[in-house]
Amino acid sequence: MDPIDKRNRLDGQPFSYRVTKNNTVFLDYQGKQVRVLNGKEAERFLEKIKSVKGDEKEVQLILAKVTGNFKRGNERLASSKKKGNLHG
Repeated sequence: MDPIDKRNRLDGQPFSYRVTKNNTVFLDYQGKQVRVLNGKEAERFLEKIKSVKGDEKEVQLILAKVTGNFKRGNERLASSKKKGNLHG
């Protein structure tokens, strides 16, 4: 068993990415955009993807690492703090 993906969540390929003509990269999780990369960050990302040469599990792992820890359940709280409402 792979120690990084112990629950085999990456087997379902939840992450995907799109590259525009000007090398802007859109990262998606289950069809929803979660991050945008451009400039040097996008270049580094595309180099990493090319380096794994089609190993889909490695591509999914790179995508998971680049998107970061975006899914923690505090999204609603963060958006309401921006609006000035501290009680959710």
